[in-house]
Amino acid sequence: MVKRNDVLPLSQTLNEVDILASGESHINQPDHNQKLKRITILYNIGLKFGGPISMVYGWLIAGFFTLLVGCSMAEICSSFPKVSGLYNWSAKLAGPNWAPFASWLTGCTGGNNGGGYKASKYVIMSIHGGLLFIYALINSLPITLLSFLGQLAALWNVVGIIVLMVVIPLVATEKASAEFVFTNFNTNNGDGIHSRPYIFVFGILMSQYTFTGYDASAHMTEETKNADTSGPKGIISAIAVSIIVGWGYILGITFAVTDIPQVLSSDNDAGGYAIAEVFCQVFKSRYGNGAGGIICLGVAGGAIFFCGMSSLTSNSRMAYAFSKDGAMPFSSYWRKVNKHDVPINAVWFSAAMCFCMGLPSLGSLVAFQAMVSIATLGLYIAYAVPIFLRVTFARKSFVLGAFNLGHYGVLVGAVAVIWVATITVLFCLPVAYPITRETFNYSPVVVGGVLILTVSSWFLSARHWFKGPVISIDH
Repeated sequence: MVKRNDVLPLSQTLNEVDILASGESHINQPDHNQKLKRITILYNIGLKFGGPISMVYGWLIAGFFTLLVGCSMAEICSSFPKVSGLYNWSAKLAGPNWAPFASWLTGCTGGNNGGGYKASKYVIMSIHGGLLFIYALINSLPITLLSFLGQLAALWNVVGIIVLMVVIPLVATEKASAEFVFTNFNTNNGDGIHSRPYIFVFGILMSQYTFTGYDASAHMTEETKNADTSGPKGIISAIAVSIIVGWGYILGITFAVTDIPQVLSSDNDAGGYAIAEVFCQVFKSRYGNGAGGIICLGVAGGAIFFCGMSSLTSNSRMAYAFSKDGAMPFSSYWRKVNKHDVPINAVWFSAAMCFCMGLPSLGSLVAFQAMVSIATLGLYIAYAVPIFLRVTFARKSFVLGAFNLGHYGVLVGAVAVIWVATITVLFCLPVAYPITRETFNYSPVVVGGVLILTVSSWFLSARHWFKGPVISIDH
């Protein structure tokens, strides 16, 4: 198991902590429902790389450009209201000749998308397996019951984040000044990085990683009324609400931080986990014990549990969609549904694959980190593919839907693609010096490897039998 003060490449660190709960949910459970989980987990990264300035202003910068990406996706969603998901959009926008390859590429990259107790790697693996078993049982329930749990998850997350952003500053007996929150720049990261712009960029990536999953609405448009407007609204509202509520949560927690080195120290009561340390110290300073902080962590823990549940929902749907098009081995088995229209085989297959993905961590944590580093970058590449096709191949043929950006559609789309390209490069940069086997960022190696395998498999095999999504290209 990694020690709390060990250094990991950024995108690999982000994916390791998010391996069970990275996903999407139903159209009425937008991405802002997952902000409590993601910000809580990733707060250490932002505090370490730049501190308050990187988090407070980086959140707004990442939010702005993510909103542009979302607007472009919303425009495409409105144009193809009955064609759900990035995978299918790419096929529509690429045209008949390139549709199979575009959908194959998008689907394979992810668009078919101290103190306390330190558990051993075997205990962690057992917990991982136990949670996956529970998630699989929940996702085997009829859609009506799963929908209810989804609504409960949405309520938990929205209420939880509002309560924490209000309670923590109110309980704190000692608060940081506005000058500290809005002007303090932490350069003491302990990783050999001293360039302020470089540090600020990595602080922004903490925020950028949090803005994922807003394509959830796009995956559900086939089951939604007025999809040409409700789908785009779901995408944009998820990002907009995330910007506002997430920023408020960051401010509320940061006002309770008065000593960054102490909060990040692996010798504190929380073993270096900043959010846990802040929660416990806030209640301990006022009431003499950290019980209230543990309750607050329980709120965040509930958010993580629900996100894991919705992640398996999303993964099983992607497996089901890909198998319907014959793009998976034994597709006829995975695309079967039970009497409740639940793709039961795909659910348990997804759970089993998630468990297997965790097994390499028992032997080599570096190999495990390299494997899961594809998650963030793959998802953003999948976001960019249909937008790129919309502003290039389909620039003249694209038919605007009820929601559209008018004459600014191409410009916004171009900026969105450039932003995704930029953060893709940034996610691949070294995050610690000197560079060693343990600190090397394997993201470019893994992403490059996946792209090479994807393209190679297409030319060597898939182009002869894979015909793309089972939809009408003429819409």
